[in-house]
Amino acid sequence: MLAFDVNNYDINSERDLAVDAAVVLKKREGRTIKSGGLWVYDNEIAQMRGTFEDGDIISVEDFDGYFMGYGYINRKSKITVRLLSRRRENPVTPAFLAQRVRSAWEYRKKVIDTSSCRLLFGEADFLPGLTVDKYEDILVVESLALGIDRLKGYILAALVTVLAEDGIKVRGIYERSDAKVRELEGMPREKGFLTAPFDTKIQITENGVRYMVDVENGQKTGFFLDQKDNRRAIHRLCGGAKVLDCFTHTGSFALNAAIAGASSVTAVDASDLAVEQAQENARLNGVEDRVSFLCRDVFALLPELIEKGEQYDVVILDPPAFTKSRNSIKAAARGYREINLRGMKLVRNGGFLVTCSCSHFMDPELFKKTIGEAARDAHRRLRQIEFRTQAPDHPILWSSDESYYLKFYIFQVVEET
Repeated sequence: MLAFDVNNYDINSERDLAVDAAVVLKKREGRTIKSGGLWVYDNEIAQMRGTFEDGDIISVEDFDGYFMGYGYINRKSKITVRLLSRRRENPVTPAFLAQRVRSAWEYRKKVIDTSSCRLLFGEADFLPGLTVDKYEDILVVESLALGIDRLKGYILAALVTVLAEDGIKVRGIYERSDAKVRELEGMPREKGFLTAPFDTKIQITENGVRYMVDVENGQKTGFFLDQKDNRRAIHRLCGGAKVLDCFTHTGSFALNAAIAGASSVTAVDASDLAVEQAQENARLNGVEDRVSFLCRDVFALLPELIEKGEQYDVVILDPPAFTKSRNSIKAAARGYREINLRGMKLVRNGGFLVTCSCSHFMDPELFKKTIGEAARDAHRRLRQIEFRTQAPDHPILWSSDESYYLKFYIFQVVEET
């Protein structure tokens, strides 16, 4: 893997990066991009014109020749073209990409604590296929599409430059483009340093809680930044509370509960590595005396706790995505229903349930319906306190459904009388 050097990229260049080629849509196709989305699917294309290679930037035209935008193409992917620009007068140049980056950074400065945050969120920042997270002075990049992979150097150079203008010196960049989905693009999985090596365990602080983030071996880019505001939202519930945190991963909700004054927290995860990292984070915050960690399968543990008659003031359910495709939605709904039913039974009368889904395919209405069914079967009444989504550094772009994935509820749980 080649080292990244910001000096190799002229981010002010107005050189047009597109080639003289186009895809032409079938009549009455292109519904996604016509409604504001960024994707053109393989079955929407009538013809391809000109000479190009996969990964090149080409034009997109409607069946009648109307210009639809510039995007990068990959014939190996069902998403054949991903748009970067919709206007003919805005060709994709290094300067154009730098402006996209600058806009994304200015947005985040307005809406969130930027000490550690998601700097770029793919389609929602009009740079489809690319994610960049900032952990203090370290950047972690995930590239999932061939076209954006080719543009990655310009975009990272722009990020380093834009951050430096605000006095933030990037110490290093790590690549976590190791997701299996890259294989659908005909790309190898890649992981490693893009700059000089550095210690890949980074200490960050969020909501007053300290964490060690492992950008090399942690899930995704190392930490789930999308729950930042939701973790803070549980603070007011946890003073003096007995808390059960399920699917704790590296302990983020559990530690927020402890910092907020919980009397005791039991945190559960099936991963040995995650539990070890969570224990390290508890020690880092000086709350190891009030937080205990169990390496257990949550689905197996919850019935045991119910059998023992355990009751908690707050139960938190933050599972991984139970479905990553439409084909497994029914099975996923059964999983969400089961953990919510059992979670409700473990909440004392008048206590609180915190429950969420991070699966894009588990849409808000289905998730709401599933929780309602669980409440009915558990003979509990739910009083909704709050509904939230992902933190604003993971913006939800209307007309880009894939950008909306996290659903987060806080309920008071009341027994039927």
